[in-house]
Amino acid sequence: MMCIGFAEQFMSYRVVEVTTHDHYRLKVRFQDGTEGVVSLAEDLFGSMFEPLRDPEFFAQASINKFGVVCWPNGADLAPDALYHDVRSAQRQSALPVDCEVNQVR
Repeated sequence: MMCIGFAEQFMSYRVVEVTTHDHYRLKVRFQDGTEGVVSLAEDLFGSMFEPLRDPEFFAQASINKFGVVCWPNGADLAPDALYHDVRSAQRQSALPVDCEVNQVR
């Protein structure tokens, strides 16, 4: 059985590319090649994240030297949480269209 060490796991969470899109969405690509779009529309509250509601400010997203998406006011997003959001969305989109969850007969 092969174990993945913390350093190797952390490296896969490094964001290497980010682009901003309308409706407070980010397209992110991680060091391991995983990529996807996440929506922050429901998460922009609190003193650090409210300024991101301004589309021009939101568009200033960048990546710091640690592979973390951040903004000029110090707001940042945990890369591991972004990674899990992207992977969850990928798993959901992989479900067959006619798949019904929790169907009881």
